[in-house]
Amino acid sequence: MNTLQLSIVHRLPQSYRWLAGFAGSRVEPIPQNGAQSENSLVALKLLSPDGESAWPVMHKLSQALSDIEVDSSVVECEGEPCLFVNRQDEFAATCRLKNFGVAIAEPFSGNNPF
Repeated sequence: MNTLQLSIVHRLPQSYRWLAGFAGSRVEPIPQNGAQSENSLVALKLLSPDGESAWPVMHKLSQALSDIEVDSSVVECEGEPCLFVNRQDEFAATCRLKNFGVAIAEPFSGNNPF
């Protein structure tokens, strides 16, 4: 199995959905008061490496998910490539990425950091 050394991703806090007519290529955030559906997406953004070198890494991560039959798409979001997966596939995707050598950044609470 190939690994990607020093790749770090973090989950963006918002939920997303495919923009009408652009499934697989454009997303829009779901309003926070909007209903979460089974069609909602989670976005993983690469923290390291970033910039132009992030695109090929994200495509490798997407391929790693395809290898276990988890659908994903690499789409520009907030000016950076992001990996979008269906909400119901989030845990399988993050587990596969961890096994692939990717670090998953997790938020810490100020009240209970550990």
